[in-house]
Amino acid sequence: MSFFDKAKDRLSDAVDQHGEKIAQGIDKAAAVADQKTGGKHADKIRDGAAKAKDALDKLDKKDDGDLGGPGAGR
Repeated sequence: MSFFDKAKDRLSDAVDQHGEKIAQGIDKAAAVADQKTGGKHADKIRDGAAKAKDALDKLDKKDDGDLGGPGAGR
């Protein structure tokens, strides 16, 4: 097993344990960025947050539903 495989496994384990909190952090960061820009780039910030959550969902090994990425609640 390569270094990157081990790192991905550890990251996946962290997402399994703390995925909801990480997703909440992404939401908070997006809200702060939106506030700081005065809503000028809200669509880009929202898209970036959705992509980050999608990547988070892909790392989640549990079959417990979405963490809030695109298509959450399908």
